[in-house]
Amino acid sequence: MIHLGAFEHVRDEEREELAGLLKAEYLRGASIRELAERCGRSYGFCHRLLKEAGTDLRPRGGDRVIRPKTDA
Repeated sequence: MIHLGAFEHVRDEEREELAGLLKAEYLRGASIRELAERCGRSYGFCHRLLKEAGTDLRPRGGDRVIRPKTDA
């Protein structure tokens, strides 16, 4: 994963390449927060690039576990 400085601008082809890399990792199961940490940028930046790449984002809150009802 590319690690960027906090104030480094990402433009044009480099931005498209990074968006593609983020999308691929996201589709493999990485969270947006994990991606942000890996590339050294904010959650919002990674979210924006994922949307620019046409990524269908998962619902918030991660996987939900359905627990059976108990009689208590």
